Amino acid sequence: MVGDDGPMSEAMMRRGGGVTDMQVDAEPFRIKPELQGEVVLLRPFTETDIASMGPVLADPVVLRLTGSVHTTAASNASTELDESTLAWYRGLAARPERLDLAIIDLASGCCVGEAVLNNLDAGNDSCNFRILIGSEGRDRGLGTEAAQLITDHAFRTTGLWRISLEVYSFNPRARRVYERAGFQAEGVLRGALRFDDARVDAVVMSLLRTDWEAKLRGA
Repeated sequence: MVGDDGPMSEAMMRRGGGVTDMQVDAEPFRIKPELQGEVVLLRPFTETDIASMGPVLADPVVLRLTGSVHTTAASNASTELDESTLAWYRGLAARPERLDLAIIDLASGCCVGEAVLNNLDAGNDSCNFRILIGSEGRDRGLGTEAAQLITDHAFRTTGLWRISLEVYSFNPRARRVYERAGFQAEGVLRGALRFDDARVDAVVMSLLRTDWEAKLRGA
C-alpha cells in the first residue's frame, strides 16, 4: 500500500506499519484508496454509489441502530437523497481530514453501505470509526471485512494510535463485527440514546495501534 508520503518499504511493513514513532498530521487521508478483500471492495464514492446510498440510509434497521431516529414511527424515510446530502457525498473526495469509502459487494458489484474514519483528533493521534450496511449487504461477512480493511489501511499509512467507536447495546451484531476486527470494549455510556419509551446504553470500543500490531503477530 502507498502512504501519504510515498511507498512504504518492505522492512517497514514487516514491523507492522513502520509509523509507530510518527504523529498523525492534520490531513492523513489526502489519498483516497481502493481496498479490496475477498468479499468487498472499498472505494471513493462514484455517482452510482451515491445513488445507491439513498435506500441504505432510509433502511429502518440502519436508522434505528445508528441512533438516527428516536421512534419506530420515524423510521420511514425517503429513499431519495436530497440536494444537500448529494452535495455532501460529492464533496468527500476533497476532505483530507476524513476517509469515507463506499462498500461494494463483490458478488453483485453494488454499493451496500459505507465505512468511515472521521472526527480526527490530530493532537492525540486518534479518530472515530463508523460503518453502516443496508439490507442487501447484511449477514454475509461484508461488514467484518470492511472494518478490517479500513482499519488496517489507517494503521499502515498514517500515524494514528487510536481508533474508537460507540455501539448501542441493542446492536449486538455490530459489536461482534467490531470485536472480530480487534476492537475492545472500554466502558458504557448509560442511557445515551432515547428510543421509543426506552433508554439505550452505548458501549465505547477502541482499537489501538498496539492491538493491531499484536493481531498482525498472531498474538
